[in-house]
Amino acid sequence: MNHKSVLIMLVAAATAVLVAGCSDSTGSAAAASTTPSAAATSAAASAAHNAADTAFVQGMIPHHTQAVQMAEMAAQRASNGQVKQLATRIQQAQGPEIEQMRGFLATWGEPETSSTAMSGSMGGMDHSTMGKGTSTMPTPQGMSGMMTDQQMQQLGQLSGADFDRMFLQMMIEHHNGAIDMSRTELANGQSPDAKALAQRIIDAQQAEIAEMQSLLATV
Repeated sequence: MNHKSVLIMLVAAATAVLVAGCSDSTGSAAAASTTPSAAATSAAASAAHNAADTAFVQGMIPHHTQAVQMAEMAAQRASNGQVKQLATRIQQAQGPEIEQMRGFLATWGEPETSSTAMSGSMGGMDHSTMGKGTSTMPTPQGMSGMMTDQQMQQLGQLSGADFDRMFLQMMIEHHNGAIDMSRTELANGQSPDAKALAQRIIDAQQAEIAEMQSLLATV
């Protein structure tokens, strides 16, 4: 091989190294410039919400909390094994959903309770719309399906089949209220995450209502 051929090969190799280096540098720079933008877009999307989303979550947290309290009571006091199993499933489903909704509020920079939230117990709520369905998001004072303190105390004083029947009747009404609230969220909400949760609530609780209605005929 003559000196001219060697020189040509060396020049070609050096050119290839330079091209590869520029390509890698350009690719890295492009990745560096697009990654923060993508992250910012994702964060903005997760934080996007409107007043309906906030009202839904702020209302559903105490709504779910009461359902969990009722389910805990049933898991201990129900006499029917199927009622106990249902109560356990309600606890397992709604407990994590409460934490998920608290996460929504933290991401959105919203408080857990609204400025119009009830003070003290839930016993002062207006129950005139219970079981009738609502076309607008219920206010904290009148959330559809919520039980009064008196109803909760009455449930706690029962046992055996009487407890099972009242628990099922109350939880059916409670679930119907949650479905009303979730349908309003689907109609008026903006957050994809909150709307997805609302649809899961509708699907799960409609199935549980059918199950509880069947159980009522046997207890």
